[in-house]
Amino acid sequence: MIRAILITIYTLLLPVIPAMSSESQSLQTMIDNAEPGTTILPPPGIYNGPLVITKSIVLDGRGKVTIDNRGKGTVIDILGDGVSIIGMRIVGSGDLHNDVDAGIHVKGKYNIIKDNVIEECLFGIVLEQASNNIVRRNHITSKGSSSLGVKGDAIRLWYSFHNKIENNTIRDSRDFVIWYSANNTISGNDIRNGRYGLHFMYGKYNLVENNIISKNSVGIFLMYSDDVLIRNNKLFQAHGNAGVGIGLKESSGVKIYGNEILYNSRGISLDLSPFEPDSVNNIYDNEIAFNSIGLVFLSDWKGNIIKNNRFKSNILPVTVASFAGATRNVWEGNFWGNYQGFDGDGDGYGDTPFMLKIYSDRLWIDKPWAAFFKGTPVLSLLDFLERLAPFSDPLLMLRDDKPRISEDFQPIAQNSGNVEQNQDQVTPKRLDPFGLDNN
Repeated sequence: MIRAILITIYTLLLPVIPAMSSESQSLQTMIDNAEPGTTILPPPGIYNGPLVITKSIVLDGRGKVTIDNRGKGTVIDILGDGVSIIGMRIVGSGDLHNDVDAGIHVKGKYNIIKDNVIEECLFGIVLEQASNNIVRRNHITSKGSSSLGVKGDAIRLWYSFHNKIENNTIRDSRDFVIWYSANNTISGNDIRNGRYGLHFMYGKYNLVENNIISKNSVGIFLMYSDDVLIRNNKLFQAHGNAGVGIGLKESSGVKIYGNEILYNSRGISLDLSPFEPDSVNNIYDNEIAFNSIGLVFLSDWKGNIIKNNRFKSNILPVTVASFAGATRNVWEGNFWGNYQGFDGDGDGYGDTPFMLKIYSDRLWIDKPWAAFFKGTPVLSLLDFLERLAPFSDPLLMLRDDKPRISEDFQPIAQNSGNVEQNQDQVTPKRLDPFGLDNN
């Protein structure tokens, strides 16, 4: 009697539990038994993880296959070269930061990760000591129930070189980090609602172009990262006390060209940058508008060339966090929304220099309690009265001897290609910070 009851219970449960287990086993078995170069097309359905891939195969889910790791560990480990993961839905990693529980963890070369959906995974895609890989058109979110500070990173590069990270959509993850990694291309990604849109640390010769980075605490931040090219990106709405569109800390040889930097607490922030002696950072052709501060130096520093930018409708176009000027940098040919000069000879430049002088309108920077009043008639009236009858000489923040009269002018930077754009092959070149191909 008891045996009959147990058999009945087992029969009822059989269609529910073992189905996923047998599919998972057959999928891993197919991977293990496949010859290198094989394309595996799993039948549509949900499969259990984890999967471990050590040989060159193509695993193509065609948008109809889900790999679910049920909240434990990493879903797919790639430990070989020449692997392609295409069109999969990858869910349910573990939640251990120390183990870097991820949707896909790559330790190899010439792998392709594209057109996947990665959800409810602590880390999305991790490249660890991995080079010449392509990560393209993936949609990545982190675990939904976690607060932002304890989520994992959507994409993490660690000691990884010559990779292409292109056209991915990232939402509600913590950071996109590029640490100890060089000669990577980060292009065409849409990154929103995180902490750091892109966070570089000790990263050289990386190319960042054509990304949309919006509503993150920080857009792009470079720490100790030299010779990085940042061009043609859109950086919007980095708000809060730490909000900054592009930030540099002790970074040299950086080129910032052709970006739209709008609606941030601080558009560009420079901290001891450039850091290397006799090095230069170039900031050309950017639209820096509608920020609380357009460009802020954290100290009286030098070595930056700021040319041909459009500064308009910022509460303050430029300031230094300490009460000092920024005159030791080169300012030339910028458009200033508050310039009040004329162009008598019609050459497109003002007849008199633009000189930014600081009066009471920086009170909200020096006194945090006054930030409540920034942009209000109260501070505007104080500023007007001090300009009308100053008690002391104002601080000269900067002088631009060739201010643009109109904001309609051509860029001067040349956007030469530094990385060839083959669809599924990586052919990297060493990035030269001044736009020259340097093999």
